[in-house]
Amino acid sequence: MKIIFLGGAETVTGSKFLVETDTTRVLVDCGLFQGYKWLRRRNREPVPLDIASLDAVILSHAHLDHSGYVPVLYKHGYRGPVYAHHATLELCAILFADSGHLQEEEARYLERHKISRHDKPEPLYNQDDAEACMELFRPIDYEQQVSVGEISFYIQAVGHILGAGSVIVEAEGKCIGISGDVGRPKDIFMNAPKPLPALDLLLLESTYGDRKHSLEDPYSELAELINSTTNNGGSVLIPSFAVGRAQVLQYMICRLKQEQRIPNLPVYLDSPMAIDVSEIYWNYPEQHKLTKEECFDMGKSTIYTRSIQESKDLMEQKFPHIIIAGSGMATGGRIIHHFKQLLSNHRTTVIFAGFQAGGTRGAKMVGGAETIKIHGQWVPVKARIEILEGLSAHADYSELEQWLKQSALEPGTQIQLVHGEPEASETMRDYLNQNTKFEVNVAGYRSILHL
Repeated sequence: MKIIFLGGAETVTGSKFLVETDTTRVLVDCGLFQGYKWLRRRNREPVPLDIASLDAVILSHAHLDHSGYVPVLYKHGYRGPVYAHHATLELCAILFADSGHLQEEEARYLERHKISRHDKPEPLYNQDDAEACMELFRPIDYEQQVSVGEISFYIQAVGHILGAGSVIVEAEGKCIGISGDVGRPKDIFMNAPKPLPALDLLLLESTYGDRKHSLEDPYSELAELINSTTNNGGSVLIPSFAVGRAQVLQYMICRLKQEQRIPNLPVYLDSPMAIDVSEIYWNYPEQHKLTKEECFDMGKSTIYTRSIQESKDLMEQKFPHIIIAGSGMATGGRIIHHFKQLLSNHRTTVIFAGFQAGGTRGAKMVGGAETIKIHGQWVPVKARIEILEGLSAHADYSELEQWLKQSALEPGTQIQLVHGEPEASETMRDYLNQNTKFEVNVAGYRSILHL
């Protein structure tokens, strides 16, 4: 058996791991590259595998950096199965359609305003491709054993977001695990990740390989940011991932209101996708910690703005309010239009509540950029920029170490670090080699590992 690292190696995005035997080939994760332009260009390079010989795709979870390349495979002729948890299927149906639509809209915008190098810019895939590829999905339960040729596999719960899991693959007498994105043991919203079985090899995420999450109370941090902003007559903008983070933020703000720790100001979820995702979350209560009553209270305390006109109307409001909108790294979505309106106002506070991949607008703003480019124009950043610590859905290096020690991994188990920026992966390799008995290395992009 061999593994080819086609993405998610030497970067925190684009996860794709091709697992091969002499007769069978499966792709575990099929993600888009995001962030830096040089990384995004990889999405438009020739498909990095022989589609005709690919037997199956397996998704660890629905986030686009792990799943969003499936429509590209479909566009180029792939018609094999895509295995994923039931919840992942439901989320992908929403995320793919939205991604295809946004790409079409961006291509039209670039062409209309003549701000592209190409006379007729084309989307990576369109909404039709995104919706059509859903016919390939084969939903499975956690722990359900599936066989594809010589390879058998199952998905086990790992927290992080709805439907997320580690993929356990067996073939030729070997057992490998692909961690996916690993949730936190004491997450506000999601259940803790399940320990791993004995493995010969583990591909382990290293997103937070060089950082530990803050021990500060995130409720107190969020309350302070909201109160200091609204007391100054300003509004709060929160770029948010539609899956997971938007739901956590709604829950936290609802609780802060109920406990009278913040004023009862309007809270808008300005994301049709996040609204739809929230409804899916309520259908899987076994995967998260909220009761039906808490879910109901969240919906009641949040104003959902689905239409474009409703979103535009928010820009006319002068009184303090909170807007939660996509995307989480400010790479697109409705938050961009609110930035154009409010980012130059010193009374505005922008709260980032998740990891910001290098090259994204979010990373630039967190890094202190004085201007950011939106739709071909440079917008001054005069707003207060803050990071809400403690809300990450990724385990940090210390939490990952504890997860490994709780698992059935034997001393000497091989670990290849993936899905991390180079510095994070290198730091985590050194840490795990010093503090565990595993053999830890960092996977290289396009490298091949024989097992």
